[in-house]
Amino acid sequence: MTDHTPLQPKHEITDQADQDTSAEMLVEEEDKKEIGPNYITEEEAQEIRLRALAEMENFKKRLQKDHDEQIRYAIDNLLTDMLPVLDSLDLAIQYGSNDDACKDILMGVSMTRKLFLDTLKQYGVTVLGEINEPFNPELHEAIAHEEREDIPEGHVSTLHQRGYQLYERLLRPAKVSVSSNKNNSNTNK
Repeated sequence: MTDHTPLQPKHEITDQADQDTSAEMLVEEEDKKEIGPNYITEEEAQEIRLRALAEMENFKKRLQKDHDEQIRYAIDNLLTDMLPVLDSLDLAIQYGSNDDACKDILMGVSMTRKLFLDTLKQYGVTVLGEINEPFNPELHEAIAHEEREDIPEGHVSTLHQRGYQLYERLLRPAKVSVSSNKNNSNTNK
């Protein structure tokens, strides 16, 4: 079954098209009348444009800052994984210095450690933890207190493991013992 639509004369089709077009124009004019009072002024449009430009500029700056930071700290995980190598070199130097037979090897290990640290410094790594420096809980992890008269109270008395920092980001805190004076501990009791 086919749908039979009666054929219309050509002049009826054009009349209908004209009616459709005029109806659309009426709707558009009515829409304009409704929208008309809500138009913004040229100054308001300029202000909106300037705000949008400022937001876009701030967005670009934020993206650039995030990108720069991501690049700066991209080696964070690699460096954290390399810290045990430095720890091993430190231990070799510490225990090898007690044996005269290891002096030549110890010199090579010390040179390797220095070369490794110099390379890390080029990438923004700093070594943390020195004996007799003030204890800083943001950079040090206190694992013990020691009564020491030769080191001021609240200073690092023993370095158990060095800490490392990449620019401003802490990779690992230094593990230290903190000094306390025998005189102060007796007066507090």
